[in-house]
Amino acid sequence: MGHLTYLTGPTRSGKSRRAVEIAQSWGDGVVFVATYPVDPTDAEMAERVRRHQAERPPSWRTLEAPERVAAALAALAPAPAGAVIDSVVLWTATRFEQADDDILAAWETELAALRAAPFPVILVGDEIGWSPVPMDASLRRFRDLVGVLGQRAAAVADEAWLIVAGCPVRLK
Repeated sequence: MGHLTYLTGPTRSGKSRRAVEIAQSWGDGVVFVATYPVDPTDAEMAERVRRHQAERPPSWRTLEAPERVAAALAALAPAPAGAVIDSVVLWTATRFEQADDDILAAWETELAALRAAPFPVILVGDEIGWSPVPMDASLRRFRDLVGVLGQRAAAVADEAWLIVAGCPVRLK
């Protein structure tokens, strides 16, 4: 069985960079799972994706927004040396039209499969609830869902880290 590490923190705190640093020790067989399906009409997001890609070793494989992350990783040949999944927020955003119970059930399925993976996995989350309560009901729902998914990831992870201003703080 592999090892599940959960990295969370605020926006631009260094979570993805820390995930790459850790995963580089696994060698060239790492798979990066991008949970956001790139929208070619969104230039700003495309630039963010480009910057993230430039931070990763060119030998890593990339899975672009698979519907079922753990199943897509399990189907790869050769098997990954490890996987970095970035991020919980974007994974949630792609499913936001679904009912909360369906999203939570899908997340539990993913977490169980990732815990059982025969390789290490780093899951990148986000702490988006450290601000005033949003006025919009859909933003409150999104914030709450991301918070619950993060709690569930941290609960089953072997390690959980908060990254703040580029500094890792071990939670468990």
